Amino acid sequence: MQSNDSVLRAITDDGAFRVIVARTTDTVQSVLSAQSAQGETGRHLGDLVTGSVLFRETMAPNLRVQGILKGLGGSGSLVADSHPSGKTRGLVQLSSGSTQVSVGPGAIMQMMRTLPDGKINQGFVEVPAGEGSISRALMEYMQTSEQVVSMLALGTVLEQDRVTAAGGYLVQLLPEVGRGPLMVMTERLKDFENIDAQLKDANFSPEALLEELLYGMAYTRLEESSVGFECWCNELRVVSAIATLPKQDIEHLLSSGEVLEIACEYCKREFRIPPARLQGLLNQS
Repeated sequence: MQSNDSVLRAITDDGAFRVIVARTTDTVQSVLSAQSAQGETGRHLGDLVTGSVLFRETMAPNLRVQGILKGLGGSGSLVADSHPSGKTRGLVQLSSGSTQVSVGPGAIMQMMRTLPDGKINQGFVEVPAGEGSISRALMEYMQTSEQVVSMLALGTVLEQDRVTAAGGYLVQLLPEVGRGPLMVMTERLKDFENIDAQLKDANFSPEALLEELLYGMAYTRLEESSVGFECWCNELRVVSAIATLPKQDIEHLLSSGEVLEIACEYCKREFRIPPARLQGLLNQS
C-alpha cells in the first residue's frame, strides 16, 4: 500500500517551541491489517505507532525507536517499531485466553532507543488514568525520563475497524525559555487535547494541523519526511536468529528433514529455510 503519510517539523520564530506534526493514516491502517488488530487494541496500537514516530523524530531521529505497552493483568503487549528511514511496523502479542490488550492505570509504557554501539537506552512510565491514555503516558515519559517539557496528542479514528484517520502532534519547550511562553502555549493547546475532529477533516494534513496549532504565531517550517508501513525482515536476519540457538535446538529443527517455514511476526511474510541451510549452521558451529 502506497503511503501518503509524513512528519513535518517547525520552530516558532521566537525560539520557544519545536513542533512536530504527523499524518500516519496509511501506516497505522497497514499495521493494524497485518496484525488483525481491532477495537480498543487497534486504537491503542495506532496511537502507540504514531507516538513512537513522533518520539523518534523529536528525540532520536537517527536511531531506531521502539514503544512497548505492557497491558494490565498480563493481557498482552503492543509494540511499535520506528526506523530512521521512516519504515514503521507494529505488533500485537496477546496472552493465552486474552482477546484484547487491556490498557489503563497500572499498564506500563516502555520506550527504547537502539544506540549506534548496539546498546539500548530505555525508560518506563505507568499509564495514567483518563482519556487519551497513550498520549498522557508518552507526555509523562517525556517530562520525567527525558526531562523535556512536552505537550502532545495522538489520535486513531476507526470506523468498523478500518482506520479512516490517524496522526498526532508534539510541542516541545526548548531549553532556557521562560515559563511565560509555556503558560501561553499550554492554554492554547487545551483546545487540542483531543484531535479527532481535526483528523476527520477532509482537508487534514500535517501542514493544516500545524497552522491550527500555531495560529497567529510566527514560525518557520523545517523538514518534512515520509513515513510508511514497511518491515525490514529478510532471510539473512531469520537465519542469523536461528544461528543463535543452542546446537541441540538446531539439530531438532533439522531432524524432520523438511523445509523450515517461519513467518515474520510483524508483516506475516513467510520464509522457507531448506535443511541444507540449517546443516550449514551446524557445520559452522
